[in-house]
Amino acid sequence: MKLAVVGGGSTYTPELIDGFARLRDDLPLTEIALIDPDAERLDLVAGVARRMLAKAGHPAKVVATADVAAGVKDAQAVLFQLRVGGQAARNVDETLPLQCGCVGQETTGAGGLAKALRTVPLVLELAEQVRTHAPDAWIVDFTNPVGIVTRALLDAGHRAIGLCNVAIGFQRRFAARLGLTPEQIQLGHVGLNHLTWERAVYVDGENVLPKLLADSAQEIADDLKLPVELITRLQVVPSYYLRYFYAHDLVVEEQKSAPSRAAEVAAMEEELLKLYADPAVDTKPELLGKRGGAFYSEAAVALIASLLGDRGDVQVVNTRNNGTLPFLADDAVIEVPAKITATGAVPLPVEPVEPLYAGLIAAVSAYEELALEAARYGGADRVRNALLAHPLVGQEAIAAELTGLLLEANGKYLKW
Repeated sequence: MKLAVVGGGSTYTPELIDGFARLRDDLPLTEIALIDPDAERLDLVAGVARRMLAKAGHPAKVVATADVAAGVKDAQAVLFQLRVGGQAARNVDETLPLQCGCVGQETTGAGGLAKALRTVPLVLELAEQVRTHAPDAWIVDFTNPVGIVTRALLDAGHRAIGLCNVAIGFQRRFAARLGLTPEQIQLGHVGLNHLTWERAVYVDGENVLPKLLADSAQEIADDLKLPVELITRLQVVPSYYLRYFYAHDLVVEEQKSAPSRAAEVAAMEEELLKLYADPAVDTKPELLGKRGGAFYSEAAVALIASLLGDRGDVQVVNTRNNGTLPFLADDAVIEVPAKITATGAVPLPVEPVEPLYAGLIAAVSAYEELALEAARYGGADRVRNALLAHPLVGQEAIAAELTGLLLEANGKYLKW
């Protein structure tokens, strides 16, 4: 079984390799193709990947290449985990919006739009290579903004599913609090990528979220950096990305006085690459745990194994709405539990969504539609309209100023 990783030179790739090695029975890989245009990084990452697999006694060979066609050829699954412009572009995404009093974040708001503008065209080009050289392969997208990128892939007719680690992270943390295995937990997870709420936590069909909140509301609130009163009043657990909406102005003030996350990650990456260059390093470095993306490897292995093995189990993924949330268009992409088989993902029925959440979901979904139009067709007016539609911007004067700033900062990445 061959798997290809587009963006395989990422410092995060050893996290994937660690998961592939540990979960070999679920996903018996024989070849892992790491694809990346950065030859130096790719060489270092491929080297540590080979050593990790050898130490684990895993038989898969690791192929490193900048040739996308050769890398994806005959793969059964292709993971997209690329970052156009690297951490430097991310740093702009996280700092430039602050000039206009808006949250600086790489997956939502103005920063998320900038990332979508840079990313969608390239992802669609890469996906055409997959269609040509591995026509039966599933594309699993971990590239942010996942909802917009996944919708772009589906609109273009690709066999694609979006994946995020938020749900599996909550599943693991809830299981630990309850003294259970993650497999015993099912989530009442609903929303869009990076805009979700856990409305229920099921154990043997019983919703134990009220008990969980009664026992651990303060700890959960502290983890999310949200007021405990909010958590106990709503009786849900919001994704930590909801803090950008629920505490927008506070977050902006914090961001203005602290280093960007991109600057922190860039420093980590420098240290990680030094570690990968050490021929004695043959396990996942502890530092990688601070890089972000916890449990991504487990989520990726589970999803690919179910797609290729027709397992019919339930996993949280990004896929077409198709009537699941009646207040959204069928072609919207949502993030909910779905049954995974060889034919793809079918969302499970969802209890009616309360207006407090449905309103925000609908607004951000409309923004995502406008953002995708801007990313595919270009034009300053489309960018401006998308910004105006986003709840984290939403004012004409700010949208106009941000449009100029974003296009100036990202112009070299935008063919139009």
